[in-house]
Amino acid sequence: MKMKEERHHANRCDSIIDVIAFRKACNPSAPLNIADDEDRRFYIDFSSVRGHQMIEEMCYEIECSPEEPTCQLFTGHIGCGKSTELMRLKSKLEDEGFYVVYFESHLYLAMEDLDITDILMVIVRQVIGDLNRMNVEPRMQRLFDLLRDVMEALKDFGISFEELGGIGVPIKFFTGLLSKIKDSPALRKRLRLQMESRTNGILDAINQDLLEPAVDVLRQKGKNGLVVIVDNLDRVESTPKATGKPQPEYLFVDRGEQLKRLNCHVVYTIPLELTFSDNINVMIGRFGSSPYKLPMVPVQHRDMTENEKGMDLIRQMVMARAFPHENDDQRRRHITEIFDTPETLDRLCRVSGGHVREVLQLLRVCIRKERRLPISGSTLENVIRDKRNDSSLGISDEGWHLLKQVTEDKRPHGDEQFQKLLRGMFVFEYRDSDGSWFDLNPVLADARELKA
Repeated sequence: MKMKEERHHANRCDSIIDVIAFRKACNPSAPLNIADDEDRRFYIDFSSVRGHQMIEEMCYEIECSPEEPTCQLFTGHIGCGKSTELMRLKSKLEDEGFYVVYFESHLYLAMEDLDITDILMVIVRQVIGDLNRMNVEPRMQRLFDLLRDVMEALKDFGISFEELGGIGVPIKFFTGLLSKIKDSPALRKRLRLQMESRTNGILDAINQDLLEPAVDVLRQKGKNGLVVIVDNLDRVESTPKATGKPQPEYLFVDRGEQLKRLNCHVVYTIPLELTFSDNINVMIGRFGSSPYKLPMVPVQHRDMTENEKGMDLIRQMVMARAFPHENDDQRRRHITEIFDTPETLDRLCRVSGGHVREVLQLLRVCIRKERRLPISGSTLENVIRDKRNDSSLGISDEGWHLLKQVTEDKRPHGDEQFQKLLRGMFVFEYRDSDGSWFDLNPVLADARELKA
């Protein structure tokens, strides 16, 4: 609600811009909710330059299988706009008559230490919460019988089945349990020891006691089915599990078949580096399809000439935050109210590399330093320099060598160091008619380490 109010203050059509309201409208941490009229005015559709309309494809996959559960994977650089696109998927599916449960998993889970049962429990918690809002009370006797046995082993942590609400208040039980395990590594370890051997039984109970009855009730209410969108699992950290495998591979490769077993439509976000793993084909085999990958908005072509359409769309995104009620032609006339020259806006768009969150982050820092509009080119250059300096500190000598290679051949390099550069957003991925190509984050372009 607070974010909606902040954005509302920026919805002005006159030429006098409130600098504080404009800065709030550029919050890079708030995905747009396309179902909201105000948010929709900020939205720019980048699909024409990103390669294909993947949200439409994902929606079609679910529409074509109303009786058969589907499981789809969605990935891309952190901050490239995945959450906004998933909110658009939610809106489209709701228009098609599906009931959609969307949630941000990092709010409930410890991303540095996850297991399959953690993900299952948070899905159960979210589905129950949504059903309760529809005055539907699921009966989950079998699942709670399993969990009652598990909880016996947690008494020395001062936690009991009854204390958390038990079967009488399911939403309270799962909310309390998730809160406690997120904050306690020792409790997570003990709980997993108890649940590991019961995972298949828990899955069966979730399907039979919760998801299948929920789908039946939803269809009685005129819905076409249930869709669960699990956002922000792309933030899962690459810490090694007991098997020695990185956590993302353990979850989505080793345990992929179990994540797919839920009897409703599910969309999981996954870490981008998984698409460069040696086990990518194993993961595709487990889930039955390739991950949908959201690339950057290309502001240049792979031959380093300007991508005029991509640049124009990024300009629109910036100006829409100041003038959401105006069309693109009207916004162009206001550029010099936001920037000292059109070239300063172009410099911002180019140096972002087409990374949506990077544009907004750089813009907000410029406003903070300038404290008024228009933003000057010199302020922007100072912000870029500071950003380049901060980013450079996290790159090893090996990393700089690899970045030089990427600038020359535009290809991925499937080793661990390359995956670190991807995850750290030092390398961006783009897509054109010839497929994927790669380049370094333009903020680093003038780094002295690259020129050495």
